[in-house]
Parts: sequence; C-alpha cells; structure tokens
Amino acid sequence: MPSEAASDGILPLYPTRTIFQKPIMLPFLPEPSLSYTQQNRTAVLLLNLGTPDAPTADAVRPYLKSFLSDLRVVELSKWLWQPVLRGIVLPFRAKKSARAYEKIWLEEGSPLAVYTARQAAALAERLPGLTVRYAMTYGNPSVANVLSELKAQGAGRLLVIPMYPQYAASSSGTALDKVFGQLLRQRNQMSVRTVSRFYDDAGYIDAMKNHILRYWAEHGRGQKLMLSFHGVPQKHYDLGDPYPDECRHTAKLLAEALELTEDEYTVSFQSQFGRAKWVTPSTQDLFGKLPKQGVTELDVFCPGFLADCLETMEEIALMGREQFYEAGGKSYRYIPCLNDNPDWIDALVALAEENLDGWR
Repeated sequence: MPSEAASDGILPLYPTRTIFQKPIMLPFLPEPSLSYTQQNRTAVLLLNLGTPDAPTADAVRPYLKSFLSDLRVVELSKWLWQPVLRGIVLPFRAKKSARAYEKIWLEEGSPLAVYTARQAAALAERLPGLTVRYAMTYGNPSVANVLSELKAQGAGRLLVIPMYPQYAASSSGTALDKVFGQLLRQRNQMSVRTVSRFYDDAGYIDAMKNHILRYWAEHGRGQKLMLSFHGVPQKHYDLGDPYPDECRHTAKLLAEALELTEDEYTVSFQSQFGRAKWVTPSTQDLFGKLPKQGVTELDVFCPGFLADCLETMEEIALMGREQFYEAGGKSYRYIPCLNDNPDWIDALVALAEENLDGWR
C-alpha cells in the first residue's frame, strides 16, 4: 500500500507504511534421507482428470465432490455452491453417473485410468533411465501420493505434462494447482517444468491424422467429421480462458492435415453442466440439427481427450448415437481417442524430450 507521500502520483522508492499479507503456512512433509547424488534424478509425471475407483454411487460420490468443489471448475462462492452440491447435485448425480460408468467399465478398470497407465508405461519404455508416473487431479493415484513416492525415489527434477492439449483453467489449471500445492509443503523443493498446452504440436496433429485415416480405411467415411471438445462456460472464455480458441485452432490444423473443406467438418463443445451459458455450438444440439440439414452420415472424434473416458464412450459413442438416430441420422461412427496408439506415443516421447532438454 503506498504512503501518503504518493498522493502526487509518484510512488516513493521506500513506502513509509506497508501492510503485509500473512503467508499461508502449511506443515512441511517429511523429507527422505538421501545423499546429494540420490536427490537429482529426473522424473516425468502425466496428469489426467481422474475417475472413481468403481462404477458405484458410493465410489462416484467422493470423486464428484472433490471435482465439483474445485473453484476452477465451479467458480461460485462455496457458501452458495456447497449446499447445492451436497444437498441436490451429489445425491442424484452420483447415482446417474454410476449407471453411466457401468456401461463403459473395462475388465481392468476405468477406461481413463487404464489408458493413462498404458501411456505412462509406453513412455517409460521409450525414456530409459527416467522415472515415469501418472497421477489424477481427483481420485487415485493422487498427485500428493505420487509426488511423495517420487521424492522418496530421489526425484529432484520433475517434468509435468497435463494430458490436455488445449489449456483450460478447469483442466490443465487444476492439475498444475495440485502439483504447486504440494511444492508448498516440500522443504527441499523439486525443480519443476510444466507443459501447460500443446494444441498445435506437429506430432499430436500428425498422430490424429493418421489415426483417423486408418479408421476411415477400415470402417468407411461419413459425410461430415464432427470434432467435439469438452465445453467450458462462456464466462470463463469472456474472462480470458483461451481454451475455445485453442480448440478451434487444433481443429483447423487437423482439418488441413486431413485435406478437409469447411463443409466436411464441424467443431462443437460437449458436456454442458448447469444453467449457465456455455461456449457454442453444442455437440448435443448438433446431433439433433445435422440430420435435418441433410447430414445423415456422421463421424465423431474428440481431439481434446487423449484417453477414452465417460465423456467419450458414454456421452458420445452411446448417447450421441441414440440422439443422432432419433433425429433422422442413418450412419454414425465414433472414432476412439488416441489412447495408446503408437503414433501418439511417438508424439508424447518427442514432447517430453523437447521439454527435458538439458535434464537428460
């Protein structure tokens, strides 16, 4: 706060009065007893959103509570939002979400966890000498536990890659918050590098192009390709979140790589929640409109999701198909996410190596 001497518009070099904000003090976590040479190993951490441990309401409820309590996800006062969340949203949405998870659950577990684990394992094989782990922003394995394990293994340098090509405060931002929050509790802090976005990465675009072309070669091709991204509230964009612009740029680069005309693809945003206005056009709205516009053969791909999950497998592959057919559609093809596609693993390796420069 400037002193009275600044009333003429010139701030003094040394203010005569200063109000200090009390720092947030957190208890430091125990540090492993390692020698100097054991404390400088390099690790790579992949971060994804998270998933319940089982497709049951009891497992879904704490996961949703953690997710929907994040102020970056729902930007409302906790005094207004928490009563609604606990009294209305969780009792009903947990049961509904559990039924949805049951439809897509794999033998090995949640698809998101299964495919993220495979990506981490494949990356580890290609980066010998480095420790590669994955963690979830919400749920297990938690960021806190994984970072604690990495610290015990002597990781002193950490590359963090949120598995979201396009940056949004409610996805990449929340993931990185978890990491930085743990750094506040480290007495001997790690050196950290982050990859907050890679929406225009050439390897990522090329992997999607090859993936889609292979799918078309095997299953045929529709009249139009829908590129569906997870949505965000319009308010987030108005306040400076770059996510919708980065999504549209990714779509443009992918369409160019596939040599599509503007009439051969469309960009949309899915998974709207609540009554607030969201970025448009809505994926669900287009499922009803496109058949009436003469598009009866539709292919759908989700570039913003690097691993299949509830939002792609249930919302798009299953529910989307029903909505499109009910509106008069004749042919609907959902193109799976990149998952552990070899081309995507190549791109992920290149992305990691670029950001590990000087650490290997």
